[in-house]
Amino acid sequence: MAVSHIRTIFVCALLLCALATAPQTLYAQSADAIKDQIEASNAQIQKLKDEISKLQVELNATSKQKQTLQTAVKELDLNIQKLTKSISLTQAQIAQKDKEINNLTGNISVTGGKIGDSQGQVADSLRQLGAMDNESTAILLLGGGTLSSFFDEAATLAALRQELQKHIYDLSKLKTNLETTKTETESKRKELAGLQRKLAQEKQGLTVARMAQSKLLAETQNKESSYQALIAQKQAEQAHFEKELFELSSGLNAADITTAPRPSHGILRWPLDNVFITQYFGRTSSSIRLYVSGTHNGMDFRALDGTPVRAALTGVVQEISQGAVANCQYGKWVLVRHFNGLTTLYAHLSSVNVVKGATVDTGDVVGLSGRTGYATGPHLHFTVYLSSAVVLQPYTCLSGKTVTIPNVPPNGYLDPLSYLPRF
Repeated sequence: MAVSHIRTIFVCALLLCALATAPQTLYAQSADAIKDQIEASNAQIQKLKDEISKLQVELNATSKQKQTLQTAVKELDLNIQKLTKSISLTQAQIAQKDKEINNLTGNISVTGGKIGDSQGQVADSLRQLGAMDNESTAILLLGGGTLSSFFDEAATLAALRQELQKHIYDLSKLKTNLETTKTETESKRKELAGLQRKLAQEKQGLTVARMAQSKLLAETQNKESSYQALIAQKQAEQAHFEKELFELSSGLNAADITTAPRPSHGILRWPLDNVFITQYFGRTSSSIRLYVSGTHNGMDFRALDGTPVRAALTGVVQEISQGAVANCQYGKWVLVRHFNGLTTLYAHLSSVNVVKGATVDTGDVVGLSGRTGYATGPHLHFTVYLSSAVVLQPYTCLSGKTVTIPNVPPNGYLDPLSYLPRF
């Protein structure tokens, strides 16, 4: 009887191995095909990255040229090309992430099947071992067995127990692999969600860039003289705003700077992914037009139309620009109050992507860059305030419309570089 049981166990084991191998072989063929597709996607992604890098080099060269209508239009053209390539890149990355998730899902399915098979093998072996252990030596010998056959069966029993231990080990390993694969799949799904958000932002940025180009050509009628007149008008408007802002600021009581956080690099993150500073805080070169106060109350960054602008630190959106302010003061802006005594302003945006009272995390997109307000070209104006000193004051635009703007006394403006990462 015991020999018969052992044979049954071996037959069952062979059948279970066959069942476990069949889907694995089929999946191996599918997995190889997916891996080939992923490798092809990698080549496509690298090609798009190289093309975007070349466009960025051209954009950098264009930005250094004299401010003319021709260079402005060329810059917009290159930016549109770059955004289009970036959209294609993100779409390729999304497709690749889908393939990776499908590959991992297949692994999970196969591993789950193998775990079920292994559990069946373990259960079957335990039942057979239990039956053999309960069969006494006397019964075996009296049933016609020889002492030699008894020792043979004892050796087979020991081997079966060893095989059982191996099945248990394999089962444990399979379960560990399954948990690891599930964790990796969840991580990939989060990356996919991030890429989908990025794609939506890039499409929004492309729309912004195209609208900026259309507006520029309409305002200038493709004439250099009209473009230069427009730039001169913007400069005069900005000088007027700076003068009035300084007067409003000087009328406020001095801030208690003892409440300011101790300067430390890295408290804030850069508000842009690619950093190119065009004007620093405080007193700057005489070749750059200064505020009436002789200082610049924030930092300016080069940011082409439609560039994502990110929160420098977790905080609450204290205020956003209200109403039709695209052609007044800071244009469209976002003010974020942080929990460490700092407040940050993001100005001249083409669009605001948050609402007042919302909580934003470090790196969240608060808006897209642009050239709204008294800006002569696309850029980001970034200001760091002492939170306890911030007041929201009414300001009358040249158009006669009254809006609300953030302001602090002169000593309430803080140098962003004291809190941003080392540059």
